[in-house]
Amino acid sequence: MTAAGESYQLYVDGFPRAVVGAELGDSLLSVLRDTLGVTSVKDACEQGRCGACSVLLDGRLAASCTVLAADADGARVVTVAGLGAVGLARAVRAMFLAEGAVQCGFCTPGFVVAVTDLLTRRPDADDEEIREALAGNICRCTGYGRILAAIRAVQRERGILPSLEESRARPDGG
Repeated sequence: MTAAGESYQLYVDGFPRAVVGAELGDSLLSVLRDTLGVTSVKDACEQGRCGACSVLLDGRLAASCTVLAADADGARVVTVAGLGAVGLARAVRAMFLAEGAVQCGFCTPGFVVAVTDLLTRRPDADDEEIREALAGNICRCTGYGRILAAIRAVQRERGILPSLEESRARPDGG
C-alpha cells in the first residue's frame, strides 16, 4: 500500500496509468472513473452487490468498488473496453445485442466482463454455473432470460452447444 501523497501506477486495459492525487481510501472504481476518466466502469451501488463496476484485476473478476485503489498498485486492470474487439469478448457483446439482452445498457459492461470471464474459465458452463457466476450482477431492465439466451448463443457459436436446429432435431430435445 502506498503512503499518503505518493503516486502509484495501474495497468489499465494494457496501458500504464499513473495515479496522482487520489486519496488512500479511494476505491478502484473511483480512481478509474474520477481520476483516470475510465467511464466504461459503471458506478451504481458502491457496495459490491450489483456488478456494474466489474473488472478483471490481475486476471480475476472483481467489483472495483470494493477494492482500495492504492492496494492495487502495479495491478493489471481490464475493463470492458480492454477486453478487445475480437474473440470471446466480441462474441459476448454481439450476442447481448442479437438476443436483446441490452435494454438501458447500464449493467451491460459488468455483465460482459463477468460472462467473458466465466466462458474463458468454463466454456461449457451449464445453467446452474452461469446463474452462480452472475449472481453478483443485477439487471433491472431485461430480466435474465435474454442474458442467459445470449450466453447460450455464444456457446452455440463457439461449438460448445449444438445449434438450435440440431437440438430441435434430436429426440431428447437437447
